[in-house]
Amino acid sequence: MAEELLFDEKAVQGLDYLLQYYWILREEQPDIYRIVREREKVLRRYIDEKFGMRLIVHQHFIKLEKIPVMAESWMGIKQFSETMDYTVFCCALGFLESKSVDEQFLLSEACEEIRLDCPEELEIDWTLFSHRKTLIRVMKTLLDFSLIRTIDGDLNRFDHNDQEEVLYEATIYSRYFMRTYPDDFTSYTHWEQLLQEDLKFTTDDERRKRVYRRLFMSPGMHRVSQNDPDFLYIRNFRNRLSDDIEKHSEYKLHVFKNVALLSHTDTKQHHQQFPNTKAVSDLILQLSHYIHTHSERYQIRENGEIILTESQFNQIVDDLKQQFGLGWSKYFRDKSTNAIRIELVGALEEWIMAECDDTFIKIKPLLGVLAGSYPNDYEGGTLDESK
Repeated sequence: MAEELLFDEKAVQGLDYLLQYYWILREEQPDIYRIVREREKVLRRYIDEKFGMRLIVHQHFIKLEKIPVMAESWMGIKQFSETMDYTVFCCALGFLESKSVDEQFLLSEACEEIRLDCPEELEIDWTLFSHRKTLIRVMKTLLDFSLIRTIDGDLNRFDHNDQEEVLYEATIYSRYFMRTYPDDFTSYTHWEQLLQEDLKFTTDDERRKRVYRRLFMSPGMHRVSQNDPDFLYIRNFRNRLSDDIEKHSEYKLHVFKNVALLSHTDTKQHHQQFPNTKAVSDLILQLSHYIHTHSERYQIRENGEIILTESQFNQIVDDLKQQFGLGWSKYFRDKSTNAIRIELVGALEEWIMAECDDTFIKIKPLLGVLAGSYPNDYEGGTLDESK
């Protein structure tokens, strides 16, 4: 009981930092590192009981291994745009494993080792502009994660010259970026086996851990079927879950017929939240309002999903542009209907508000939670000051 009392405001802050950051580096974030370290015992107990995740406390960093229940479209490294980026990144991590802490190396050395380690079918050729762009994205990501530091040179010059040199230095963090597995990595034949190693959820206790991971690590949690066991768990234990979440975090639980989510009232720099300051957020809110007000036009599935064709979605975009277009940013005002649809659907997928394939766009219930439009006195991009 005494230990439970230790989950005070500092512990709440510590949990939030652990969930938001990939890791907390003592050298770069000493205050945050100290908060988590001071509340390590109570945080470790709560994380193990509710999430079943591993908390690593090292003299140089603190890391919560956040393994998702399922892979979702918004996950991944934002800077990467192609599959090759991830392949080259993994080869770069393998290269760094051979380096001692503070050992220096040249970009050309990394290029050669990565080329040799990459699968032959990729046919890496650094004289190709697209391949050099991939390497630039990879090296910048290594820098962002503090796995390497630049000693001399300018990576951006590699964009136009494959002979450009940059001097780097491996950091202490490079050997801790990848998580460890109980078996040899080569014994796994499919990425799903890696998830299964962590997600052997069968009992009610394990279901709780799965639900907590999905609520805290995704924009929302959709009901996938009428008898979805995870969603039924939330409904059956809604009050208990709500009390626990509000006690140990700054989030509030919201449960609707087809979706459950956590909300946060304060805007914090380290949070990714919706809506944000991006112009596409306005369009998403207006899209939600449009579908709410024209719901009779669409067939709504039992689980709350709406299936649209590209032409139907384009018509919605045209209607929104006609009604609100003068209030949009110039970036969207100048785009074609197809271009707006592509960018809007991409943003919806990132927030798991939509799924799409080559034929249909599936609107998910999470889109309907928030809606927005311009004020009643909005008229063609201006406000009627006479009212």
